[in-house]
This record gives sequence, structure tokens and C-alpha cells, in this order.
Amino acid sequence: MAVAAAAAVLVLVSLNARWVGAQVHHVVGGDRGWDASSAVGSWSSGRVFRVGDKLWFAYSAAQESIVELMTRDEYESCDVSNPIRMYTDGLDSVPLEEQGIRYFTSSREESCKSGLKLHVEVQPRGAPDAPKIATSEEAVLAAADGPVTPSAADRIGGIAALASAGLWLFVLGLF
Repeated sequence: MAVAAAAAVLVLVSLNARWVGAQVHHVVGGDRGWDASSAVGSWSSGRVFRVGDKLWFAYSAAQESIVELMTRDEYESCDVSNPIRMYTDGLDSVPLEEQGIRYFTSSREESCKSGLKLHVEVQPRGAPDAPKIATSEEAVLAAADGPVTPSAADRIGGIAALASAGLWLFVLGLF
């Protein structure tokens, strides 16, 4: 019975199965966080955001806050006068609970106009990755910079492959 359970786990790990309900935590702006120098627009280029994922905004609460806006027009014009949500803690977790587009900007109009804003298109859970289409010069330049550091999900895939090999060796009695 234990061998059957180990074999079932092995098959799942070998196939690098994505667990139902798995979520990805996206730290907006990467190591620099929510900051004008982090090029938030190029950071998000090529990333896939899904229902169940979370965005993490890290910033200096003394200097900055983040607003979520309802419309694309408000986002593009940096009209922060009527936000639907405000984030002011300096480290905010935002669950992506529904499919659709969400708009985040600096609460400071001048920072927003300098590019400190992010729109996220949330895909349904389990949907295939959308094609990566550059929609701005900034996105094209970000893609031209070359490969990005592997995500945690990529590292987990590598760990799963190692675990799979080790489990096979154990089951076969070679380890």
C-alpha cells in the first residue's frame, strides 16, 4: 500500500503537476518594491496573474501610498481623486479574487505621471498563459534585456524533478 501511495506521489511530481489552488505571490517591483526606480511597468511585462494569486506592495508608508482605481481613464490620466481602495501600511497584500483588469497607482499624482502605476490583467485559474505581446516601448526594452531570474514556481519545478529522481531511486532500492 505504501508503495502505491509513493508511486502516486511520484507520478504527480514527475509530471510537475500544478496543484489545484496553488497561488503565486508577486512582489510588485521585485527587490526594489513599489518605487519610481523599480520600473513597475516593465516588471509586470510578461508576467501572468491568475485568480488566487496575491500582489504584495512594499513601499515607504511615510512617503507613499497606493490607490486602486476603477477605470482605465482614471489610470491613464492619473486621476486619483476617487479611489475604490487605498493601501497605506507600507506592506500590503492584495488577493486577486476575480478575473479582470485592476488598476493601481501612486496616490501622489506626480509619481503616477512619472510612471509609478500598474495595471494587472487577472486570468482565470488554470487558463493557458496568454501570449506575451509588447504594448509599449518600455515593455519591448524589458523583453530585450534578456531572461529574467527564475520565479519561485520555476525553482519548485526543479526541486520537484530532484525529488522525483530521489523517490524513483528509493522505490527501486538503489538509494
